[in-house]
Amino acid sequence: MNGAELLRKLRKLAHQRGIDFSYEPRHGKGSHGQLLFGQHLTTIKDPKKEIGPGLLHAILKQLGLEKDDLP
Repeated sequence: MNGAELLRKLRKLAHQRGIDFSYEPRHGKGSHGQLLFGQHLTTIKDPKKEIGPGLLHAILKQLGLEKDDLP
């Protein structure tokens, strides 16, 4: 899964749950951006690049989610 796909899935999940969602691509170093999902904040690397399983697990953990939660 790449970063753009993850952002689409998280945006859809936030909409389904009625949670605030925002992604600020300029609030990270280099090509990284900041993602706000409800009350949770994390950093997403370049949306064009692939996210490995370990990093995906870490991002979801920071957001209080499991992989099964993604639509």
